[in-house]
Amino acid sequence: MTQTIKQAAQEMAGTFEVDLGIVHHFSSGVYAKQMTLPAGYTALSHSHNFDHMSILASGKVLVKTDDSEVVEYTAPTVVTIKAGINHAIYAVEDSSWFCVHATEETDEDHIDEVLTQKEEV
Repeated sequence: MTQTIKQAAQEMAGTFEVDLGIVHHFSSGVYAKQMTLPAGYTALSHSHNFDHMSILASGKVLVKTDDSEVVEYTAPTVVTIKAGINHAIYAVEDSSWFCVHATEETDEDHIDEVLTQKEEV
């Protein structure tokens, strides 16, 4: 049986903690979330309300979404993540990853509420 990204995230919740060095960038209707992914780390993610770009600024990663096979990316490159699709990012090498969204929200404490889809119960 093929495991979905959402199922993997639920199984792995709370099993590890890594400081991703998150930095929030805001500029005239654009938001970028910068993360530093150490080699060997998997960022299990959620789905977003809208398509967005992700920029791999340095390193090498594998990206798996619920609707595709695993794809390898080497920096520098830009990846489009479709709305409503769960995705995971595995860092093959130490990597710098940016998620870029169009939004007017500028509050770091509420940005995820605006950009991510609510979990169905």
